[in-house]
Order: sequence, then structure tokens, then C-alpha cells
Amino acid sequence: MRLSIRHTTRYSFAAPIAHALQRLRLTPKETQGQTVLDWKMEYEGAREELSYDDQNVNRVTLVSAMEGAREVVITCRGTVETRDQAGVIGSHAGHLPLWAFLGETKLTHAGPRVRQLIATVERSEGGMVGTLHNLSAAIASAVPYETGSTGVDTTAEIALGGGCGVCQDHAHIFIAAARALDIPARYVSGYLMMNDRIDQEATHAWAEAWVHNLGWVGFDISNGISPDTRYVRVATGRDYRDAAPITGISFGGATENLHVDLAVEQQVHEQQ
Repeated sequence: MRLSIRHTTRYSFAAPIAHALQRLRLTPKETQGQTVLDWKMEYEGAREELSYDDQNVNRVTLVSAMEGAREVVITCRGTVETRDQAGVIGSHAGHLPLWAFLGETKLTHAGPRVRQLIATVERSEGGMVGTLHNLSAAIASAVPYETGSTGVDTTAEIALGGGCGVCQDHAHIFIAAARALDIPARYVSGYLMMNDRIDQEATHAWAEAWVHNLGWVGFDISNGISPDTRYVRVATGRDYRDAAPITGISFGGATENLHVDLAVEQQVHEQQ
């Protein structure tokens, strides 16, 4: 499937800013199951300083806001070709060894709530993939999808205790549980083409687990499936903080407003 993506992030400031630096992880990966045909990033009120690949082979772009800017606009657009691999990414890549994805982070700590959830998960006779799908289903049941109830600093334990959350929370709970079962797991941020609309309010997140003889396998807990051709992988990491689309600092002007416009749609091939 060929997907066309347009992603705009607009920051408005209450007063002119003296300095701001943003770290962007917005460029899709060249990876198993997807090919980036074209990708362009444009800036208003800011300029690109440098770009590099981090330890997870995420393409990171650093941009600085122009002094005195009252608004910064970051626009990404491009086309990605995807192939259905039943969520299987395969071999490991990056500078971090697999064992690095077994350790807890603050966001993925497996406390008593996560361990209690693990105890309810049925072990599948079909193998590890089936058991991980059972884990995904248990999380979706325990934490119904609800926006506005959690934030970027919400841990797996807190989200599970609160009984509601979003895709980021689902991914963190899955990762915490998988690691507690001695299964390497990681966070994925990216884009998802929705079946019922083109325009969206945010990027998507899911998780991947390392399965013997398969490698990395994706699990979208919020939708109860493994990623298919509607998904575009952008960044991966030990948790949200490693794969956040945009992070940064600013001085001299408190952020007044943040607005995101995102559109993901299938690009139709015309017959010649």
C-alpha cells in the first residue's frame, strides 16, 4: 500500500522567545515492510541545525527557533510504500543490544498491578505470539481507550491503576509485562491510516516484542492486531522518551498553544 502523509505541528508563544531547540523524530524508518519513497520537512520560524541517527537508528533532526519568533511551524510530508508482514519486523538493528530491552525504565516499571495482570493472561498452546496477543487483549480490557486521562509522564502502573488510557499507555503496560516475562520489548511511534477518516489529532504508538525464530514482532494493543499495511514505523526505543516525535526546550516565551494537524491516506495509483 502506498500511503501519503502530511503532519504539521504549530507552536504559538505568548511572547517572543529568546531561544528554543527541538529534537524531531519524524522521519519514517527504512525497514522491513516499508520503503520511504519521498520525505520532506519544512520550517517556519525555525531552521535545521543538524541530523543524525541515534542508538535506535531513529533519524533525529535538531532545529532551533529564530530569536524573537512568536510561532514555530514544523511540516512533514511524504509517501511511504508498505507491505503486509503480519507485524514481523525480523532481525535486530541499532547500537543497543537485545538485553537493553529487558531492563525497566521509569515509564515501564512492572509493579504489583502489572504482575497481577500477567497472572491473568492465558498461555497459548500455539506459542509465544499467541500468548502475547492474549496479553494485548488483557491490557485492552483492563485499560479502555480514553483520551485526556493520562499524559506523557504517566507510567504503566499508574495507567493500569487508573483503568483508562491511550495507545502510549497500552504500549508501556505491554512492554512492562513482556520484560517481566523476560521477553525483550520496545516502544514504537508512527502513523496509522484510519479506516473512517483521513484527518487525525495525533500520531500512533504500539509495541514490539522479540520472539524466537521470528525476531521483532509488532502488537497494536489499542486496536487488538499486529500492524499491517496501514502502519508506518517512525521511531523505536525503550519507552516513549526514546521515540517521542518532538521534544525540546525554550527560553524567553512560555508556550501558549500547541496544535497538530495530521492526515494519512492511501495514494491511489492511476492506470496508464
